Amino acid sequence: MPQGRIYTKGGDAGDTSLLGGERVRKDSLRTETYGTIDELGSWLGVVAAELGGHELARELNGIQGQLLEVGARLASTELAAQAYGLNPPGEAQTAALEVSMDRLLDRLPPQTGFILPGGSRAAASAHVARTVCRRAERRLISLLAEVDEADLRQILVYINRLSDYLYAVARACNQLSGLDDVPWQREKAEGE
Repeated sequence: MPQGRIYTKGGDAGDTSLLGGERVRKDSLRTETYGTIDELGSWLGVVAAELGGHELARELNGIQGQLLEVGARLASTELAAQAYGLNPPGEAQTAALEVSMDRLLDRLPPQTGFILPGGSRAAASAHVARTVCRRAERRLISLLAEVDEADLRQILVYINRLSDYLYAVARACNQLSGLDDVPWQREKAEGE
């Protein structure tokens, strides 16, 4: 059976449809926000692929699913989200991130200074995911200034916590690889 076509040609003029049918520009703040969430989910896929079958990879795959819910919610108006029964992450998922983060950090040596993104490929990718997550957070804050919707505020808290969690994931990835975090060594100026 032939595969269906994935192109619609509907966006050839630079706009796209939100869930529910409303058309918006592809460079709108809303599409920029859910596009950044999509990018974040892709980076989590890279980290998970680097980890193979480890339990942390499965945890990241679950978060990717939650980010698909976030993206769907951001790609819809509040009314359309209710009509489609979207269920983006809220307080329960944020609390679960905190529990997971504490579990990861309890297994790590104490951090004694700033670290550079790097070490293992998985850790470096997790740091990229963390910075993309922070960009998604900034975009969401801007979107909330335009459309103040209660569930988007819950998503903001979740995304904020997710960036902290990804920092812990990066450190855990180095530990799983048998590598130390890369410490930042401040260069001394001449005469110091």
